[in-house]
Amino acid sequence: MIRSVIAVIAGWVVFGMSAALLFQLSGRAPHEATTTAFMIGSTMYGVIFAAVAGFLAAWLAPRRPLVHAGVVSAIIAAGAIGSFFAQPGVSGWSQMSALFCMAPAAWVGGLLFTRRAAVRP
Repeated sequence: MIRSVIAVIAGWVVFGMSAALLFQLSGRAPHEATTTAFMIGSTMYGVIFAAVAGFLAAWLAPRRPLVHAGVVSAIIAAGAIGSFFAQPGVSGWSQMSALFCMAPAAWVGGLLFTRRAAVRP
């Protein structure tokens, strides 16, 4: 049980810290309107780190890897939904990209782990 909790927390921290780092280094607010190029770039960046987060959660809890990646995915989705409704009147682009692109990517990261683990001798 402790390993499961650690796996999910580790995945969430990887995703959350990568997002915080991106917006801190770029000097942009995560929920404000921005250029299309930044939206696309930050969404791609987030998808990569979400997949890494799901992969990490699956790797740390190999007995049920997709469940753990799915929990990370659900946390990302819940955070996006909560943020969207908690801040009416903001652009919402980052929340929608997290909900529709990054949350599924976390689950795909877990799927990649299971496929990799199945191929290894």
